[in-house]
Amino acid sequence: MLNLDTHILIKAFDGSLTQHERNVLTADPEWSISAIVLWEITKLHQLGRIEYGLDHDALAAAVDRLQIWPITRQVCLNLRTLDFESDPADEVIAATSLAHDIPLLTRDSRIRKSKVVKLA
Repeated sequence: MLNLDTHILIKAFDGSLTQHERNVLTADPEWSISAIVLWEITKLHQLGRIEYGLDHDALAAAVDRLQIWPITRQVCLNLRTLDFESDPADEVIAATSLAHDIPLLTRDSRIRKSKVVKLA
């Protein structure tokens, strides 16, 4: 199983993944997201930064097929073990990967430099 960063999920939906990202997602078709990804999609759509929101039928259907991890006490405790600082949503996404011991697929350069977050 993979944990997807918000932008990876968006790029998977709109078909603009890199070849590496496509290969990783094809190799492990079980995808998951942190619940905060839903919030980020909503905010990005409200701000006009992405075309589709969660009310878009195709995106809603795609999201409904994913494992959605709640923001639990363990996720929040794992925030303390992160070795980078970023916006709160990215930190929660990374901490979700730690809490569930699953690799994270992200383009975020700060997260990609982490020595504690397992990357896909």
